[in-house]
Amino acid sequence: MYDQNFILYHTGISIFSLNCAEIEQFSCIIRKHKRKKKDMKDIKIIFFDIDGTLIAMDKDTISDKTLEALKRLQANGIKLCLATGRGPMLVPHFDGVEFDAFLTYNGSYCYDHEGTLYRNCIPSKDIETIVNNAVKIGRPVALATKDRMAANGKDQDLIDYYAFGNAEVEVAKDFEEVKKETVYQVLMGARKEEYQDILKGVQAAEITAWWNRAVDIIPINAGKGIGIEKVLKYYGIEKSQSMAFGDGNNDIEMLKAVGNGIAMGNASDDLKAVADEICGDVSEDGIYQYCLENERRSLGRIHRRREELEWWDDG
Repeated sequence: MYDQNFILYHTGISIFSLNCAEIEQFSCIIRKHKRKKKDMKDIKIIFFDIDGTLIAMDKDTISDKTLEALKRLQANGIKLCLATGRGPMLVPHFDGVEFDAFLTYNGSYCYDHEGTLYRNCIPSKDIETIVNNAVKIGRPVALATKDRMAANGKDQDLIDYYAFGNAEVEVAKDFEEVKKETVYQVLMGARKEEYQDILKGVQAAEITAWWNRAVDIIPINAGKGIGIEKVLKYYGIEKSQSMAFGDGNNDIEMLKAVGNGIAMGNASDDLKAVADEICGDVSEDGIYQYCLENERRSLGRIHRRREELEWWDDG
């Protein structure tokens, strides 16, 4: 039986206004907040989502404090990797920080400064089916290749989706030719009730979404989790030595694939439910505050150990 005072104290919500599933979800999230924090001293690599994690949804650039956190992590020898639904051409660049690796198109195309680490495309037959299904429900689509995103039209949902990456929809005259190229992801405006129609007859692709007005369609055996597994193997890093920050449902597999998965305070409830820890909101520099708190805990342990040694020497 759940403690109604526990729920009320931490959320301000009466237990009597919730059903059993909601109570369980709230309890899970709250206990993650109260859980003992993990140490970053053994971490060798960190994966970051972009939109809603590094950059607030209502902003177009990273905050000064979050940027400072990235610089300090890198100065401590930790590899920094972006893990995003964006394509390589829309990956942001931050002054003073050079990311070591990039998981783009939700992990379907992964690379570093030396070259490609992993790639996984959507079969051409499924591309044709998806495009035809979209036409039937009156939705334009954008096909994402390694070097461009080409659309056969645009609607307000797709326009607004592109805007998150400060990009504009390119309606391509050569769209039929692009369909024959290697396509890693399909982007389109869509609501949940349209998902079934979009994937009708599709064999090897699936929908992932972090926004309620658009979707990314990726290979069925892909996702950020798979991309992370490939990157960890390439660098010879253990899962226990990795961590990740995310906010959307397309980050669920990412958080499961690392040793310590951290959901932002503004993350979806589904992501918080699988996260190992929950940090602050992106608008409140949650990543910076998390790293600062971890650093203080580490310094506190060092001071306590020093005091213990001094006491032992005095004895």
